[in-house]
Amino acid sequence: MLGRPKTAEEYVDLVDQALFEIEDLRAAAEYDMESMGAATEFLEELERDVRALRASMADGTYQFGKEDLRFVNVVSKQDERILPFKRLLLKINETHRKGLDVD
Repeated sequence: MLGRPKTAEEYVDLVDQALFEIEDLRAAAEYDMESMGAATEFLEELERDVRALRASMADGTYQFGKEDLRFVNVVSKQDERILPFKRLLLKINETHRKGLDVD
């Protein structure tokens, strides 16, 4: 995906995809603690923040905003080798800040 999502459904799909990636990374980190142990340190916070975002979308309290989402501080400190879906999370934040890419 190049631009921001065009619909709310596409935006929710990005968040759902991020949750899937977080769970997948957690499973990989638990399987291979030696090489992936660093990932587990921030995954709990990241997962909590993304789940809270998804819950607000589900219950109707979500609002686009001018500030970064809570998880951006954690994400920006990670290397893409540790967090291979970093760009996905940054795309979610960009959409949060700029809104949907409607014509």
